[in-house]
Amino acid sequence: QVQLVESGGGRVQAGGSLRLSCAASGRTFSRYAMGWFRQAPGKEREFVAAISWSAVSTYYEDSMRGRITISRDNAKNTMYLQMNSLKPEDTAVYYCAARPSYYSRNPSEYEYWGQGTQVTVSS
Repeated sequence: QVQLVESGGGRVQAGGSLRLSCAASGRTFSRYAMGWFRQAPGKEREFVAAISWSAVSTYYEDSMRGRITISRDNAKNTMYLQMNSLKPEDTAVYYCAARPSYYSRNPSEYEYWGQGTQVTVSS
């Protein structure tokens, strides 16, 4: 079992920044690929970014590429998502997720999920 807890969400104005964190406990964090997803009201959960277990490889959703950076610190069992130049359309609940081995853009392929953290961007 892997337990995931997100933090760092909040309300910001358009153009602002937030740094989300995902703290993991349980099985060896470094063995899991990690991802960030988001879900806006009335919409499906969508891929935001992912990072390999070693942090060597990162992957981003095209619409957010250049505005976000995913990273992880395996010594601290924590993953991060730095979000800059936020837009109102980035408003959503952001979730972190974990899966063994390779990353995936498909949320159904992730085994463990956090409870989510709300990000609200006002215009």
